[in-house]
Parts: sequence; C-alpha cells; structure tokens
Amino acid sequence: MDWQANYHRLRFAQPSEGVLEVVLSNPGRLNAADRAMHRELAYVWRDIDLDPQVRAVLVRGEGGVFSSGGDFSMIAQMTEDYEVLLEVWKEARDLVYGVVNCSKPIVSAIEGPAVGAGLAVALLADISVAGRGARLLDGHVRLGVAAGDHAVILWPLLCGLSKAKYYLLLNEPLSGEEAERIGLVSRCVEDEQVYVEALSVAQRLAEGAQSAIRLTKYALNNWLRLAGPSFDTSLALEFMGFMGPDAKEGLASLQEKRRPSFQKRSPL
Repeated sequence: MDWQANYHRLRFAQPSEGVLEVVLSNPGRLNAADRAMHRELAYVWRDIDLDPQVRAVLVRGEGGVFSSGGDFSMIAQMTEDYEVLLEVWKEARDLVYGVVNCSKPIVSAIEGPAVGAGLAVALLADISVAGRGARLLDGHVRLGVAAGDHAVILWPLLCGLSKAKYYLLLNEPLSGEEAERIGLVSRCVEDEQVYVEALSVAQRLAEGAQSAIRLTKYALNNWLRLAGPSFDTSLALEFMGFMGPDAKEGLASLQEKRRPSFQKRSPL
C-alpha cells in the first residue's frame, strides 16, 4: 500500500520487515492534532488492519515529541460550529474503537509531551514505552470539558479508580517514570532508549505467532469493550461541554497563557 499518498499529517516508514512505523507530524506545532491529523488518526487503523504486509505497528511523534494534543484552531471551531463538533466527536469515537479493534499489535514510543488525542493513541497502544522525561497529561478538565477521549475507558483499568480520579480531576501531569509506577504505561526507559526499545518490542511482535498474538489481543481488549458504554457517555459529556462557557474560557486562557476563570456555580 502507498501509505503516504493517502495521508498528510502522518508519515510512514518500514524500519524492519513486517513493522509499520506511524509518525505524527505537525512541524512547529509540537505535533498538535489539527483537523487533518485528527481525522487520519481515526481511520488509519482500518487501513493497517487490512494490509497483509503489516504485522506490528510502532507509533511515535516527530522530533522527539509525541503530541501536544488538540490544535487550538480545531477546538475553537468546535465551540462555534455544531457540524464541526459532530464531525470531531465521530472521529474521536472511531479513533478509540479503531485502536481497540485493530487486530495488529501496536507499540507506542512516548517522548516529550503526550496530551489529549495524542495521549489517547499513546496509551491505547497494546504496549507503551515512555521515556523518563516524557510528560503525560489528559488536559480535558483544564480546558473546561469532561475527560472524554480514552480516559474513562482506559485509566481506571490501567491504574485504578483512585489514581484515575486524582490525575484526571486535578489535571495533574505525569512523568514517564510515574506513569510506569502506577501502571499507566508498560515500560519506562531512559529518554534516548525509547525508540530503540519500542522498535525491539515491535520486531518481537512481528516475528511471533501472528494468530496467537492477534487473538490474545482481541480477548484482552474485551475488558475495554465492556467499558464501551462508559466511554460513550464520557465522550458525549465531553462534547456537550464544548458548547458551554467553560470551554471558551479554558481555550482563551490557554491561548493567552494565563490562569482560567471558570464559573463558580453549576446547575449540576
């Protein structure tokens, strides 16, 4: 398959036989997920699943940075245009289920910041390798919307409900070392070893018994499928929040690099 002909914000390489490398690329923007990248991240897993030459996937960000999360211009459009909001909601849903249902094993190499949609891909990967200096942050509550994307379907299963609540409600960042300690990522290595280790894992998966690996992934991911209703609810609540005043204030404060002034009262 001519991967590069069909994608513009994702770059591709084949570092070894059977391994497809997917690189998030938005130069100068810390690989922020703009409209194009968000759409491509939602649907690339379908193409990967159908390609018989791909036996394992390595996903990383360009330039030693995974992704700074959703592009501000895309978020602004979501707060102002209902049709855009629905389109991005559908992509966010399809991204999560796309990674979960992709039969090929996926390995993430997490360097630098990993936020929002980028963090969703990094943590939904079957095996995640983070550098000690990586900075993982969900970011939704700071923006003024409910933690949707992958957080509710994944974090309680990986690190437990109490840790999930602490980091998601307080919008606390985690280092790669802390993420490994609480079980949020599979491995933590020195920053300069992230790619080497992740590629080694992907190569081992590509060389293994393919049916056994894929069926084991399918069975294990039934834990995530069981949490599907919780995920659907969280995603709907997140996108409902983009229509409210807190999301507009959250976005403005991020753009202006100041503390947000959210509403102190809520009808909830």
